[in-house]
Amino acid sequence: MAKKFYVVWQGREPGIYTNWAQCKAQVDGFSGAKYKSFSSLEEAELAFGGRSFPQREINDISSKITKKKPSALSQAHIDQMAYDIKIYTDGGCEPNPGEAGTGLAVYENDVLSELWYGLYQSIGTNNTAELRGLNQALLIAQDKLSTGKSVVIYCDSKYSIDCITKWASNWEKKGWTKASGEIKNLDIIQPAYALYQTLLSKIAIYHVNGHVGIEGNELADRMSILAIDSKDEGLCRYNKNVDIPTILAMRTG
Repeated sequence: MAKKFYVVWQGREPGIYTNWAQCKAQVDGFSGAKYKSFSSLEEAELAFGGRSFPQREINDISSKITKKKPSALSQAHIDQMAYDIKIYTDGGCEPNPGEAGTGLAVYENDVLSELWYGLYQSIGTNNTAELRGLNQALLIAQDKLSTGKSVVIYCDSKYSIDCITKWASNWEKKGWTKASGEIKNLDIIQPAYALYQTLLSKIAIYHVNGHVGIEGNELADRMSILAIDSKDEGLCRYNKNVDIPTILAMRTG
């Protein structure tokens, strides 16, 4: 019998398991349990998306899992992730620095449910637009979590993700300073980090590459350019006919 690997996204202890008994112990009787079997460790790792594994050893494969660099996410990998809400965020700037805007695409049960654009800046940067987008995604996540939904965020700005999930912690400990000089964009980073701290145990944030055919990322990109064109400083719901091919045909960032 071919060996299987089991991914538990929601259970007593999320992680990757190497036999059904281990998986069953995490999901049996657990309300809202979400899990799936895969035929290879690589598929399981990609589906799990590189999140933290259980503290105890997962047989003899745990060291291989934790040391292996996660592959870039594709649409297929994202489709396998069992989250109720998937939020994509992107920022655009023309030129850089220049006019900047932010876009978001929200999926519920893998069906597009909301498109947002705005947060226009007459003088911004790509980084400020991306950071504002991630902050807004966290706000949306907070709202969705309050309804009992599971939430994941996808962002193509490694800088923005690292600012909020890695670097801000050390900057805060050092009084929001760093030895190499000024920390740019603190006016966005500090509130976003504070919000992230209240949500980090409940959400996942993943980096995706831009313009590689991931639908939600592409839609968020088009919304960020619409934000620049419309010059809306607030966040606006896209209320026109949501025809995905037509939106994707709009100009890109």
